[in-house]
Amino acid sequence: MIALSTIFKYLSLIGSFAVVGSLLAMGFLLLDSHGKLSTSAKKLRTMLWISGLTWTIGSIGVILFTLATILDQPLSFALDSTVLRSFLTQITLGQYLLFQTLVALVITFAAIRVNKILTVIALLILTFIGLVAPVFQSHSASSGSHGLAIGSLVIHVVALSLWVGGVITLAILEPEDRPVAVPRFSQLALWAAIAVVLSGTANAWARLNFKEAWNSAYAWVVIGKVVLTITLIIIGYLHRKNLALRSSINWKGFARLIFAESLIMVATVAMGAWLSSSQAPSRPEPAKFDPALAIAGISTPAEPTWGRILFSYEPDALMIGILVTAVALYIKGVVVLTKRGDKWPVGRTISFALGISAIDFATSGGLGLYANFAFSYHMVAHMILGMIAPIGIVLGAPITLALRTLPQGRNSEERGVRGSLLAALHSKLAVFYTNPIVALAIFDGSLFALYFTDLFGSMMQSHVGHLFMNIHFLLAGILFFHVIIGIDPNPRRVPHLVRIVILFAAMSIHAFFSVALMSTTTLIDGGHFGSLQSPWLTDLLADQRMGGSIGWAMGEVPILLALVATFVSWVRDDSREAIRIDKNAARSAAMGQPDELAAYNKYLHDLAQRDRNEP
Repeated sequence: MIALSTIFKYLSLIGSFAVVGSLLAMGFLLLDSHGKLSTSAKKLRTMLWISGLTWTIGSIGVILFTLATILDQPLSFALDSTVLRSFLTQITLGQYLLFQTLVALVITFAAIRVNKILTVIALLILTFIGLVAPVFQSHSASSGSHGLAIGSLVIHVVALSLWVGGVITLAILEPEDRPVAVPRFSQLALWAAIAVVLSGTANAWARLNFKEAWNSAYAWVVIGKVVLTITLIIIGYLHRKNLALRSSINWKGFARLIFAESLIMVATVAMGAWLSSSQAPSRPEPAKFDPALAIAGISTPAEPTWGRILFSYEPDALMIGILVTAVALYIKGVVVLTKRGDKWPVGRTISFALGISAIDFATSGGLGLYANFAFSYHMVAHMILGMIAPIGIVLGAPITLALRTLPQGRNSEERGVRGSLLAALHSKLAVFYTNPIVALAIFDGSLFALYFTDLFGSMMQSHVGHLFMNIHFLLAGILFFHVIIGIDPNPRRVPHLVRIVILFAAMSIHAFFSVALMSTTTLIDGGHFGSLQSPWLTDLLADQRMGGSIGWAMGEVPILLALVATFVSWVRDDSREAIRIDKNAARSAAMGQPDELAAYNKYLHDLAQRDRNEP
């Protein structure tokens, strides 16, 4: 049964990686035609369909063999409809595996009809979500330091899928398409390889008992995978060296190198499938049961002090990976502008850096650590993620930087990455979300939907729920402040008076929410914080009410700052408009023509004269 389970796991992995590679090539590596798939990209739809079907079959097999293994029963028992339905609807692991299978089915059915680049990008994002969903209930989920273990494994899987999937796709591309696709993939492959190595190392450090691991077959497979990974990195280095040093490349020989690389990657994925199907020698369990470690994946920290809050660090690897990627892209954009001779305001860079630092402090820093154990600290982290960090990110103008530095298409027909970003900014979806009423509803309305329903208690019980909350707080805040004080292009122009009205509405709604939270007489966390049994947290209801008061105090300041910034922006816009009118008047006077005001007054005079002349 273990052998068959490994085979289906391998089919699931190789199929999903090939899906990622196909979508990556269709959306980014090959030329497009005015935002639609080119003829070369359309040829990959067959590969996408085959890969999606392989992923679907592998995922179904993984579900069945996982259930049989959990129940320690033969496969026929897992085929029982009642047992299977219970696993897929009531068990979290079964739900994640079912979601992954449904994603694979969606990709399979959409493969033949997909025609637009934005649709391809949406399918690629959906593929990543489906690919990493079961990771949150993998072996890493039961390890200590679960933020590091799960996050690093998510990064490992995503980076590996980009690397492996891209190489597999390059191996089957037509020779005439490789001169365009290979240089584009080369840069991505380097960063993906670095992410694979770093995330794999972090995951092993968080999970494995190295003393016991070296005496097991698991260790030999890990060593073999490391050797193959190093070989792949060397081959990738040769790719980049050949591209950089040669003006003309022997593409037939290059194709053989890519084909050899793809075979090595297939073997690497097979080893990964075996490792993911086998239980690794894990770290020894503590002698005394720790409810916090069992529920939150983190041992209960000592009683909070200013020093511990400021200097403690419990890495959330996934958030760190997202932040590092954002910083790297921002720095690269600034460097590109500098080399081009253009200037980028230092204040924007500092603002973006402060926003990123605030996010890291609220997720991986001491505040992020204690937010797992007390509602009051959770509310502080919420305020930073939803109202303070977004202001720094928005004032950093990352979209403007991207539009100024992203590469243009190779010809007049290719939209390219920059064109795709512009199309997304002007899409109907963007117009809908940047409506100030919609932004306000998401920003403040979600507070009541989360904290005054059972949703908050349910989401605090899992790492994926906690992660979703953090990302939602951050994105909702970025959207709101982008509409109100944003520097980046906005698909709709919001009048300053409307912005001020929205800010006053946000302030009132937020105050009402905080007062309602301060007036609660029952716990809203579904018993989560009580189950952690933190010795320094004795009165949970008082802590919850304190969270409400913190939300009120911290929430008013950013909105007041945004209100001041809106007034300043309004005054500046009026000043610029007055200067523009004066310049037009001066220009008209120099040319012997009446200015706009004189022309308008003459128009009114003529109307009055006409009325007097009429009988």
